[in-house]
Amino acid sequence: MTLRVVVVYPDLLGTYGDGGNGVVVVQRAQWRGIDATLLEAPSGEPLPAGDCYCLGGGEDGPQLRAAELLREDGALARAAIDGIPILAVCAGYQIVGRTFPSADGRALPGLGLLDVATTKGTGRRAVGEILAEPLDDGLPTLTGFENHGGLTTLGTDASPLATVVAGVGNGDGSEGAVAGRIVGTYLHGPVLARNPALADRLLTWASGETLTSLEDTEELALRAERISAVRGTVRRSGRTGRSAW
Repeated sequence: MTLRVVVVYPDLLGTYGDGGNGVVVVQRAQWRGIDATLLEAPSGEPLPAGDCYCLGGGEDGPQLRAAELLREDGALARAAIDGIPILAVCAGYQIVGRTFPSADGRALPGLGLLDVATTKGTGRRAVGEILAEPLDDGLPTLTGFENHGGLTTLGTDASPLATVVAGVGNGDGSEGAVAGRIVGTYLHGPVLARNPALADRLLTWASGETLTSLEDTEELALRAERISAVRGTVRRSGRTGRSAW
């Protein structure tokens, strides 16, 4: 059976190159001999059946439109109920939550797949490198780039993905959220290119297979460079968490 990795509405949620996350999952599957294909699902068509879904970042108007279409379509909600892995980044992360803010700060309904709520921040926008330590000790340090103005609060049915070392993340010292096989994060990069262990976690869930190791020389070199650069900034500034940016 071919593994189907779906990039959701790249025409609406493709501002920051997060469609690359789908490419990474497919490529890492194929490198291991797993038959996999990438499906780009435009907003004008029904969302196809998939074994893994990737949502990316987008601007306020497209974010609202994506939320409305996904609610009407219903396929992503059904996938979540069936335990299909979902990676939601930035605007996508906010969409799969309970509420997210409009451009003027009003609370808009999300899909309710993650027990999180996002409001519009009152301070400066979070823009810059972000480093976070996962609460799951099976994952190494997460590295990425954030660009958002939202503050996200987790409810009791969601757990933080990581604790912020440098950057903003959710705005309370935590980064992202996890519930079952749904992962939300503010990390761009794309996040799976910078964090292959997280990509393999999603691939394991999607394929149900025990994965063989890959020689991630280039990926690890990128990680080491970015992590070192951010840690150097933290050491020089003497600050961590939200105040670092």
